[in-house]
Amino acid sequence: LALNPWDVVLCVSGTVISCENAIVVVVIFYTPAFHAPMFLLIGSLATADLLAGLGLILHFAFVYFIPSEAVSLLTVGLLVTSFTASVGSLLAITIDRYLSLCNALTYYSDRTVTRTYIMLILTWGASMCYGLLPVLGWNCLQEPSACSIVRPLTRSHLALLSVSFLAVFAVMLQLYVQICRIVCRHAQQIAVQRHLLASSHDVTTRKGIATLAVILGTFASCWLPFAVYGLLGDASSPALYTYATLLPATYNSLLNPVIYAFRNQEIQKVLWAVCCGCFSSALPFRSRSPSDV
Repeated sequence: LALNPWDVVLCVSGTVISCENAIVVVVIFYTPAFHAPMFLLIGSLATADLLAGLGLILHFAFVYFIPSEAVSLLTVGLLVTSFTASVGSLLAITIDRYLSLCNALTYYSDRTVTRTYIMLILTWGASMCYGLLPVLGWNCLQEPSACSIVRPLTRSHLALLSVSFLAVFAVMLQLYVQICRIVCRHAQQIAVQRHLLASSHDVTTRKGIATLAVILGTFASCWLPFAVYGLLGDASSPALYTYATLLPATYNSLLNPVIYAFRNQEIQKVLWAVCCGCFSSALPFRSRSPSDV
């Protein structure tokens, strides 16, 4: 096959995604203090994005060096599983942040740990079901007219994925709006109790809204174009449009570590400690509430 520049860009993106998410996975796995529910969800997100990056690399390698329909089904299944798990992990993190604010006094309890594991099982279980569908026969290899903009996914399969994304985005939007309201209300109550100036409350409000805009804006700008085009396009649609909407979707996995991991102060401490060669000194601490808003 002639080398497609878009495929090269996707492969390079997959390499960068794999590297930065591997750092997050290693830090969380080898730091005992990061085995708390909040960091388990961040680790799930990083693992999903790591697999997505590896899937992009493998897809490029198999398309150009080992072309095979069976292998293409496996790589597409891996990509569907990993990207679905990434979106599902983002939803789980949002739910965890919301519940941590609503139940702040009981957040560090066995009930929270159980809830976290249930969310992880549901997220990865649903993701693997989505990813196995092409392997188990729901593909368009025998019926090219049924193909979606992403071969060998059928139009109905990609429509299911797109609708699922839109539903997740709607739930995340509602939860983050509620989170922002709770944080602003708490900030106002603290300002009144401590007789602080109204400007301090305004600063907290602006910070919460800015964080909300970054999280949801990044998620929407990366995934909405591909989700909408997945509903509207078909096999006859220009490949250029598919690449132009798929590439930003992969960038969500590129930005997730920055938004959810590298901004976390505890993870920053460990990373700085690793860079300074004093890894053990950064271990003993207890994480704060998971909400960064």
